[in-house]
Amino acid sequence: MNNAYFITAAALAERGFADLPEELNSAKHMIYSSPATLDYNSPGAKGFGVKRAGLAIPGSVMLLVAPGCCGRNTALLNELGYSERFFYLMLDDTDIVTGRYLKKIPKACAELLEECETPPSAVVICITCVDALLGTDMERVCRSCEDLTGVATIPAYMYALTREKRLPPMALVRKSVYSLLKPQKRVSTACNLLGFFSALEDGCELYDLLRSAGIRTIGEIGRCQTFDEYAALSKANFNLVLNAETRHAAQDMQERLGIPFIELTRLYRLDKIRNQYRLLGQAIGANLDDAEYYNDAQEKITQFREKYGALRIAVGECLNADSFELALALTEYGFHVPEIYGTVGERNFVFIKRLAEVSPDTRIYSNLSPTMLTYHRETAIDAVIGNDAMYYHKDLPGIGFQEEEQPFGYRGVTLLFEKLGAALAEED
Repeated sequence: MNNAYFITAAALAERGFADLPEELNSAKHMIYSSPATLDYNSPGAKGFGVKRAGLAIPGSVMLLVAPGCCGRNTALLNELGYSERFFYLMLDDTDIVTGRYLKKIPKACAELLEECETPPSAVVICITCVDALLGTDMERVCRSCEDLTGVATIPAYMYALTREKRLPPMALVRKSVYSLLKPQKRVSTACNLLGFFSALEDGCELYDLLRSAGIRTIGEIGRCQTFDEYAALSKANFNLVLNAETRHAAQDMQERLGIPFIELTRLYRLDKIRNQYRLLGQAIGANLDDAEYYNDAQEKITQFREKYGALRIAVGECLNADSFELALALTEYGFHVPEIYGTVGERNFVFIKRLAEVSPDTRIYSNLSPTMLTYHRETAIDAVIGNDAMYYHKDLPGIGFQEEEQPFGYRGVTLLFEKLGAALAEED
């Protein structure tokens, strides 16, 4: 049996991003919806896909406008307690061919409001690839709904077809969930953390570092329990963008609300984390003393390495990290990364170039390639990180590392090695 397609880091770096193999370019082949990556591959699937993300606004409800095939996986949301916040307008063939359903949407919004025991703060209309293909002006439809019901109405675009575009679904929905914020007097001691729909892990040092710089209020949509708390996010003096997919939303907030933003990146290399905090301190005019957190993370890595040696660790993409940056970090810490399952993009190609220097034989696979149907292990692997990697290697110890509490900074590094160490200890 032929194995799944892969290319080594050295060979891929030599080709360059402009010459990606077709197997790594999802626009060049059929997309394999692997069970290993269902939460990643579909913007409407489990985790914080478009549908759940659209409900991040406290007190909001959602109307899914779609054919039945697009709504089938929404049952996953019911398991998470969203059943009373979710409504459907199912489309038949005639609706799609004639476009008559567009006139039904305002009426459907009015009807769902009658079903709500408590008036919602907003209605989020979630639309699918049907409307992407038809070119529906959903902003106009939302205005019609708002005129009829008097309730703020915003769109959420569950367009799997635009996943590889400049503004993919998860970037657009991030803009939508902050679009209801109104201008308020800004507070000099307040900032927001943008990027994730759930909050950072409680022990993240970023909270302490910001407070040491005089920031008293740190807003996160994942911690907002009421609409008033959500509305207070517009009082921030600045936003910290922790995920590049939130850049579009931050730019919109800067234009509408006058809130500037600073962009940070989730990293797992200690020297890069330290440098990023140094630059953040310069930007906000503060000396951020991160020595305690840096030393603690360094000690955790050293202890793990001394106990388990130079482990061979496969890295997936269904995890709270960039696959290639994490693989590079592990390699620089003295571990080996035989295989990576990830989506190659222009932003993370810089990590592949560096990997080619320090680990040229690392194999890079694409979860979306149909050839993954025939994947079987050919390299020696001791442990895995990522839910997809765990699917491919059910017999090996590993961690999903995709919990809802978001790891970041030095705390992300310590959590990674704490969790991986616990998984390995269970195997002893």
